[in-house]
Amino acid sequence: MIKIAQIACGTEYSGIQKEIDKAARMVNAEIIYPDVSYEYIKESTDIFGFEVKSAGLQLMFARARALVEGLVDADAVFLATCFRCAEGALLKNEVRRYIQNNSTLPVVMYSFTQHTKADELLTRMEALQTIAERKQLLARKRQVGLTLGIDSGSATTKAVVMRDNEVIGTGWYPTQTVVLSANKVVEQALKEAGVKLNQIEAVGTTGYGRHTLGKQFKAKLIQEELTVNSKGAVWTADKQEGEATVIDIGGMDNKVITINNGIPDSFTMGGICAGASGRFLEITSNRLGVDITELGGLAMKGNPKNVTMASYCIIFGIQDLVTELAAGVPKEDIAAAACYSVAEQVFEQQLQEVDIREPVIQVGGTSLIEGLNKAFEDILHLKPLVPKHSQFIGSIGSALLSSALLGEE
Repeated sequence: MIKIAQIACGTEYSGIQKEIDKAARMVNAEIIYPDVSYEYIKESTDIFGFEVKSAGLQLMFARARALVEGLVDADAVFLATCFRCAEGALLKNEVRRYIQNNSTLPVVMYSFTQHTKADELLTRMEALQTIAERKQLLARKRQVGLTLGIDSGSATTKAVVMRDNEVIGTGWYPTQTVVLSANKVVEQALKEAGVKLNQIEAVGTTGYGRHTLGKQFKAKLIQEELTVNSKGAVWTADKQEGEATVIDIGGMDNKVITINNGIPDSFTMGGICAGASGRFLEITSNRLGVDITELGGLAMKGNPKNVTMASYCIIFGIQDLVTELAAGVPKEDIAAAACYSVAEQVFEQQLQEVDIREPVIQVGGTSLIEGLNKAFEDILHLKPLVPKHSQFIGSIGSALLSSALLGEE
């Protein structure tokens, strides 16, 4: 059982502590709270030089210091504050930076609401468990043998077949019934690769339907998407050495992951609103009467400054776009504004919670939307790297990591 040190403020007051504990138990982990004295808290506040009135925020400083100084034995860190608290968000980032600069503990950050449930936290807890227990697996740099990776996402299901560190077959299909969609993409990938399912030596699954498909395909690897996607991203970008930042905007949520030598050490996931997800871009495409594959090219011809978007909410955001359409604003400008809206939200809500490390690798199906890539380039003042097979990184990571388990019972 791994020990996850919780450094947080307001979890008891908001009523979500029981959900955090439940999520940890679901991955056979234990939440611990670093013990510190009142004098240690005051001393830590002076050391940090960051004056806060909240006793809960002051305690976060002290507990972080206790971890770094080795006064507490822990394998990972869960760092959380209320999403409504601006001071908490600022402090959370400082604590995260302090822990990362002075230890090798993996850190997951979370902005909670009073409605947070254990299921929403499960992926984050699983990722901490994987990094703490299976660093040797995550350090894997090459795929061997003949393996199959399946990524059951909220919007699309993908599959790849890999042989000797090369992608030889791919499949893609909208997610409907989890097993039906998986069967279709596996059939596509196998056909392109020119192999049969009974020739596959190992299967890995990830995404929302990973457990169902793990049973269906007798997978050797059933893994959450944070660690799997980060592995697939650095493999496709050929950046498994050194540092990198991965931006992965999915159908329902988005992920920002910092990586050091192929192993994620900090990650944050969106989840409060789908306004910064691929779903928002899909709805925008429908309103504009174009296919999602055409949205990026349309956005490249437009000017986002010609559109007023007053809200980051997916519902009110669409209302803004409908209002602009009714006023006669060109589709090109609206497409550009939608792309910028997503990029700005990811930047303000997530990229500012990590130290951006170059290269920035943009992956997922939305990485194929040219206008979104341009929006990130303008906001970050650097050009994100979009590698070949960027939309298949979950499947690639699954195929790669499952090959490391060949020979294991």
